[in-house]
Amino acid sequence: MKTSNAGGTVIDEPQTRAGVAKAAAESAVELRSDASKPAVKESKIYIDGKFYSEADAKVSVFDHGLLYGDGIFEGIRFYNGRVFRLEEHLARLWDSARSICLEIPMSVREMTAALLETIRQNDLRDGYIRLLVTRGVGNLGLNPAQCKHPSVIIIVATIALYPAEIYAKGLTVATCATRRTNPAALNPAVKSLNYLNNVMARIEANLAGADEALMLNDQGNVAECTADNVFVIKHGQIFTPPIAAGALRGITRAVVFEIAAELGIKISEGDITRHDVFIADECFLTGTAAEVIPVIKADGRVIGDGKPGPISTRMIARFREITRETGTPIYERVA
Repeated sequence: MKTSNAGGTVIDEPQTRAGVAKAAAESAVELRSDASKPAVKESKIYIDGKFYSEADAKVSVFDHGLLYGDGIFEGIRFYNGRVFRLEEHLARLWDSARSICLEIPMSVREMTAALLETIRQNDLRDGYIRLLVTRGVGNLGLNPAQCKHPSVIIIVATIALYPAEIYAKGLTVATCATRRTNPAALNPAVKSLNYLNNVMARIEANLAGADEALMLNDQGNVAECTADNVFVIKHGQIFTPPIAAGALRGITRAVVFEIAAELGIKISEGDITRHDVFIADECFLTGTAAEVIPVIKADGRVIGDGKPGPISTRMIARFREITRETGTPIYERVA
């Protein structure tokens, strides 16, 4: 069935579950009729209450999320049939929305149900969720008052940000010239769709041949990497920049604090300089996509003995245990 969205684009209206199943079966028959074409399952994407195939998942060119980066997002992981730290991610999403005066057009309960159903539609037990809320369709002016209906998009996919050997050997970072956005300009605590600051830093890392970019704030202290929080270890203690330094209030970052308490390792928040990174015994990064990953070289300086250290290794092992054992069930009814 064809309908028109707010931007005038003609799209296929998704069917009921029975209809989707029938269409999928018919599609499979067509694929089997041509042995030269392998049967590839196309993912289902949630847009404003309906599910679309990848080919039909579209947003209007007048959506201010596209025109101005006016929107917010969360990256969320699920492991072994459970969504990891879902409540924390949704709380941060709502905080970001409140900060930019964006009204999310559904409740937390409804968002949870939509997110879990999107995973079920894609029949996955391990993967990554990209949850976006855009300002919605408006005119070419930047005034958000022109956007009457915010849009919710949920994409589910498998992910491998770094190859497995990087977790065993460690990665390299390079300090970039691009400074982390000053909170007085755009607070890094807001996970907005405007990620150009991070993208420019990522380009610098690519040009330097590094795996990640170390981003400083206006005071010259370490803020974070392009998509990760930073931790350094010295004399058995863990140090990380405070949120006030421009670090995102990372969900994985918070898990590291929990693990440190569990293992009896002291962890402190405080300003960190490049010098502190260079002379660290160990260093590791955390992020939803990256998880916990060791750093063995910064700006050409070898960190420690150039191998993932014992505390980093324990952190990685314990984090993996937690992700496999806890989370919101996907394939069980949530009360």
